[in-house]
Amino acid sequence: MRESTAQNYCKTAIYRIISRNGAVQLKQSGQIFILERNTKTMDELLTLKNIHMEFSTGKSKLISVNDISFSVRRNEFVSLIGPSGCGKSTILKMVLGLVKPTSGEILLNGEKLGQHSSRIAVVFQNSALFPWLDVKKNVEIVLEPIIRSKEKREETALKFIKMVGIDGFENAYPRELSGGMKQRVSIARALATSPDILLLDEPFVGLDVFSAQALREELLDLWENKELPPHTVLMVTHNVDEAVQLSDRVIILSKRPSTVMAEKIIPLERPRNTRNDSFYHVVDDVIKTMSP
Repeated sequence: MRESTAQNYCKTAIYRIISRNGAVQLKQSGQIFILERNTKTMDELLTLKNIHMEFSTGKSKLISVNDISFSVRRNEFVSLIGPSGCGKSTILKMVLGLVKPTSGEILLNGEKLGQHSSRIAVVFQNSALFPWLDVKKNVEIVLEPIIRSKEKREETALKFIKMVGIDGFENAYPRELSGGMKQRVSIARALATSPDILLLDEPFVGLDVFSAQALREELLDLWENKELPPHTVLMVTHNVDEAVQLSDRVIILSKRPSTVMAEKIIPLERPRNTRNDSFYHVVDDVIKTMSP
């Protein structure tokens, strides 16, 4: 992080960027702000190197992603933000292995995709629940390849159902649930696998303001509890306020063909007050970077 960027952020004597395990800090040393990183607790989990993505459309080619490189460290919450159509969701699909980049390399735990043993979970914009399964079975189904014991699968499913606040609805079907409750089931299903990294593709965009805020706060509570998943999160969003509220770091993408315009470390202590001047200052800074 450049010193000038840190100085622009810091309006008081000391700012501390608190990530899980206190791994990242920004503090004052005389008049110079220094970024410290504990590499033991914050080594790179996900690395994208020179990722390029082209789609063929008849006789022409559409470049979606152009030479993008960034990393996500363990125990870090990172958001990807940028204009519509810039390839944010495509990047998540590449990390999931659903789409292969035209060129470049994606590493998870230092190993290439398809050769790693790490677990990846994803929560999409819609809940993507099986309508013919009840809540408990919608969570249990992802555990079948992982846990042999039926009793253990049921125990694990019920644990995460309770954790996201929908206990009492174990036997309900998706058609009987509100949008917010469906998304809670989706989050419970993703977390039940104890993923090494959780991918979020605008998971709150379809919810009302109150449900979205409640889910954000509950997700943060889970992330900040080092005994529970998720430990590392990569989220795609269009919502700058949401990105600043949740993230340790925000990666800003340009319009298509997308490149990394900037990376912003969020110098706000947790829990974050989304109504104070410091929060608005960081939000404004991100928006100005997105709109040069």
